[in-house]
Amino acid sequence: MATALDIAKLDSRTTSPVARDAAGIEKTPDIAKVTPAADARRSLVGLTREELHAALAEIGVPERELRMRVTQLWHWIYLRGIRDFDAMTNVGKALRYRLAESFTLDRPEVVSEQVSRDGTRKWLLRMTSTGPLDKGAEIECVYIPESDRGTLCVSSQVGCTLTCSFCHTGTQRLVRNLTTAEIVAQVMVARDRIGDWPGAMPPDGAREQGLLPTEGERFVSNIVFMGMGEPLYNLDAVTAAIRVMSDNEGLGLSRRRITVSTSGVVPQIERLGAEANAMLAISLHAVRDELRNELVPLNRKYPIAELLEACRNYPRLSNARRITFEYVMLKDVNDSDADAHALVRLLKGIPAKINLIPFNPWPGTRYECSDWERIERFSEIVFRAGYASPVRTPRGRDILAACGQLKSETEKLRARARMMMEAGIGAEGVYALGDSAS
Repeated sequence: MATALDIAKLDSRTTSPVARDAAGIEKTPDIAKVTPAADARRSLVGLTREELHAALAEIGVPERELRMRVTQLWHWIYLRGIRDFDAMTNVGKALRYRLAESFTLDRPEVVSEQVSRDGTRKWLLRMTSTGPLDKGAEIECVYIPESDRGTLCVSSQVGCTLTCSFCHTGTQRLVRNLTTAEIVAQVMVARDRIGDWPGAMPPDGAREQGLLPTEGERFVSNIVFMGMGEPLYNLDAVTAAIRVMSDNEGLGLSRRRITVSTSGVVPQIERLGAEANAMLAISLHAVRDELRNELVPLNRKYPIAELLEACRNYPRLSNARRITFEYVMLKDVNDSDADAHALVRLLKGIPAKINLIPFNPWPGTRYECSDWERIERFSEIVFRAGYASPVRTPRGRDILAACGQLKSETEKLRARARMMMEAGIGAEGVYALGDSAS
């Protein structure tokens, strides 16, 4: 434990002058008055234990205290979700002052929030600039409430490099990978917005309107890496983020409720299982290489046979830890009876579940969604072969938050705002029009 002498040493190392009262006794500065330039401080939100350890060492916390201090901050940041160092009641005031002087507990900026008719929420988040060429990258994440769970769909990259022909997100260029902290921060923002911290209150009427789960105590119970980007092209950050999310002393999410979806980066699949111990989902979408080459161009590098062999060797694969195969239903493209039978043959011997995804149309796409009768027939063939084949209910279509639709419309809205403001229409009206058009 820190002694009074240790605290005094910490105070003596601060660059701020030490105030004294009339008797000459040192007074600890008021934390609320610590106002350094915002760009001089970095946020501690999203850091791993190792990064938090290094950050505290940087501000002079003695080596013998570091483990204890990391544990204290971890509790307040990830278990309690606090946003003010002054709320850390078991941390001495002198250290709280030094923390506020050097760091923040800021989250990414919420640029916009859209709520679908079905309760799905989509947030456009602006990350902190990482350099002169990055003016604050923007990504989207989506929250999907159901009666017994709340699923948060997180992004791992800004943009995407895979150019899958049916995916709206794939029409963006890749800007950069997200950091571990930026991935974890998406969970923090979601929990902030829906009141998912101890003692926090959810938005008025949210449960009654179906905007939050009605069962259980956790509103965010599941994480899926199915947002913007290919997670296995950013595996170091994704793996570290999963460690933070699943830490039982903080966010406490079960790794069996964390799913990483890949389009098939074969060399990284085994490592994902060994290091992250997360559930695996494969964006398959076709049973023949020639078609998958078109739908998922990555298939030209890692064809179906190689991908399925990597799945068979996935660490800890079992009937209790099945691989999910995602299959988007495209009318007259991949939805025939023959395709269904071929899918069953391909997956033979792999503990699997097959998610059938009705295609979510987006502006400019050349594909159509399969007819409902065709989807049901496809599902029946797969189910009779012994595989669970749920048809994923489309969520958030009205706000372009459904599977394959994640793509920020912000730049289009800004361009429209400039044009309409020149015509005398206020920006608020422009963004309202944009939201309704989504």
